[in-house]
Amino acid sequence: MTRRSSPPAKDHVARERVLEALYQAGQRKVADPAAGLEGRNRRYVEGVCGDLAELDRRIESTSEHWPVARMAAVDRAVLRLGLWELLNETTPAPVVLNEAVELAKRYSTKESGAFVNGVLAALAAEIRPDEVPAV
Repeated sequence: MTRRSSPPAKDHVARERVLEALYQAGQRKVADPAAGLEGRNRRYVEGVCGDLAELDRRIESTSEHWPVARMAAVDRAVLRLGLWELLNETTPAPVVLNEAVELAKRYSTKESGAFVNGVLAALAAEIRPDEVPAV
């Protein structure tokens, strides 16, 4: 996976669209989860879907006692999106973490924000140790 340069994610709405596409792809097994999306949103969805096995492996190695299959569908999609962005984009890690936590709080359970923060912060500390203190 190669990190691509892109302007910092300026709009939360774009991430919501990507999250929606990823959630639907996971729930309905949609043939083309990026259908109807363009530009960065399409690249994000295609990137996450293309790297799914590697993303899930990394998430599972960090989320103690929580296999990806047992996670809430929204949490799983948020973690995949956040991890993919950390690996492939230049968006600052604190921005990725904050956006992921906000999405989890808004669209999942009340405990999801803390769960997503813990898992993604640990992954970010491995991937970008200069941007995020180790947890």
